[in-house]
Amino acid sequence: MFKYLSQIWNSPDLRKKILFTLGALALYRLIAHITVPGANTAALAAFSNQNELLEMFSLLTGGSTETFSIVLMGISPYINASIIIQLLTVIVPKMENLSKEGDAGRRKLNSYTRWLTLPLAFLQSYGMIILLNSQSQIPIVENITDPAVILPIMLTISAGTLLLVWIGEQITEKGIGNGISVLIFAGIIASIPQQIGQGLFLAQNDESKLIPFIIVTLLTIILITVVILVNEAQRKIPLTYAGRGVRAKGEDAFFPIRINQAGMIPIIFAVALVSFPGILGQFFVNAKSEWLQSLGATMTSLFTPNSVSYMIVYFLLIIAFTFFYVSITFKPEEIAENIQKRGGYIPGIRPGTQTSEYLKTVSSRLTFYGALFIAFIGILPILTQFAFSSSGVGNVPLLISGAGIIIIVGVVLELIRQINTQLVMHDYKKFY
Repeated sequence: MFKYLSQIWNSPDLRKKILFTLGALALYRLIAHITVPGANTAALAAFSNQNELLEMFSLLTGGSTETFSIVLMGISPYINASIIIQLLTVIVPKMENLSKEGDAGRRKLNSYTRWLTLPLAFLQSYGMIILLNSQSQIPIVENITDPAVILPIMLTISAGTLLLVWIGEQITEKGIGNGISVLIFAGIIASIPQQIGQGLFLAQNDESKLIPFIIVTLLTIILITVVILVNEAQRKIPLTYAGRGVRAKGEDAFFPIRINQAGMIPIIFAVALVSFPGILGQFFVNAKSEWLQSLGATMTSLFTPNSVSYMIVYFLLIIAFTFFYVSITFKPEEIAENIQKRGGYIPGIRPGTQTSEYLKTVSSRLTFYGALFIAFIGILPILTQFAFSSSGVGNVPLLISGAGIIIIVGVVLELIRQINTQLVMHDYKKFY
């Protein structure tokens, strides 16, 4: 371990990237504690501790509702913009062509995503401010109907979202890992000490909570281990290359397809969407129209985090987004073409169309199992709460939610891969 850390520190480029990433994360956590001027944080703290939906939404989008921070919405508008742009790449031919143009096309699509984030952030900021203000017994912001009060707050929160997106992009370019994912990862990690502290406090005051706390801790460790194993699992498609007579040895002897090809993206997208009806319902509850109040009450009850309907919709959304993301990122036609250009083929499968269809079939089956696994891990905390409640133990939450575990494991494994790649490049440069 110490030798590994020493290698990292002795690589100047890698050391700079890691220090830059740590500095960016420190800046993010500092910004997350800057409250919007004029907000009554005491009223918000009492409210956010009782609202599991907003707490989960805030945690998995990098926001900070408990302090009414200038990054109140986190990167939620950017996530929504990404979903819209990815859907458009399937619907609009011009956008689809851009997605096939390599790095230049991806940069163009990323530019569209950033521009779309701005109006979405402005609109979502209004909804979030009104929602939080209406749900709190004591107004968080006074004179909310005054444009001179609400507009500066909306602009501040929207600017906070754009600042987070910019920090994420800087981490991607100059640091280690995918910046947006790393920011969400940092937000989840920052909440773990508080969860442990709450669990120990409950166990200290009520000894009956000690065993459930130990069970939850062990379950969290087991889940992390299982997620790592599944995340690294892959199906190796054997390849044979013409002119070699025997199957090639080494890395080019097979083509790997991971069980979990989508990683943590479906979880992030699913959380953003499944939280929306419940948040919108809480907004409608305080409407003047009776039918809107009734609709809001129904939506709120259906999409409470511990409800069966919430669990089912969340489960199905994760599966749907997994297949959608893999269909965009995994290109069997291009893979089959590249294998054929290199003089390779899959034993028993004709090069070209048959190879493409075979890869597509294998990928679809693996994606199905991977999607079921991700979805099950996502709803596991809800099932755990049902089990504890039915046994009379009460509310004993996991130290890390199922979604949080998948995000943490995905980010950490990706960071390790990038660090190892940088170390190999550093050693390779020594020969020149």
